Amino acid sequence: MSRLMKSPLAGRLGWLLALWAAGVGTVFVFACLMRLLMRAAGLSS
Repeated sequence: MSRLMKSPLAGRLGWLLALWAAGVGTVFVFACLMRLLMRAAGLSS
């Protein structure tokens, strides 16, 4: 626990940014796959 408290603020913000970007990227990839599947099934508008 003391190691976490000693980590610099920039490092913790970097991890937060990396995790946020990974989450947004995952949702983006899932949405693109769903769009492709829906077009393949003929559900395009």
